[in-house]
Amino acid sequence: MAEATGGDGRKLDGDDNSAEGVAKTQLRTFIERIERMEEEKAAIAADIREIYAEAKGNGFDTKALRTIVRVRKQDANARMEQAAVVNTYSNALGMGDIFG
Repeated sequence: MAEATGGDGRKLDGDDNSAEGVAKTQLRTFIERIERMEEEKAAIAADIREIYAEAKGNGFDTKALRTIVRVRKQDANARMEQAAVVNTYSNALGMGDIFG
């Protein structure tokens, strides 16, 4: 009879068919999946940093780019509401409309 192995090739305890063994296997699987995703997230974050560095090297203001990316994630109604509030505040301070 062949030995049972986990998804990572490690031998599972003969007791892993118990509820506790199944839970341990599931827990290990979840942790490993999360770890893989964290690695991918770090790689993507590094790629994004490189894009901002490239944009900066081409004369773009990265703070403005980050603001635009953040604002574009918002719902259109939320954007309009936020712009209205900012314009109200800036008018109260005598600065005029910031967002036209």
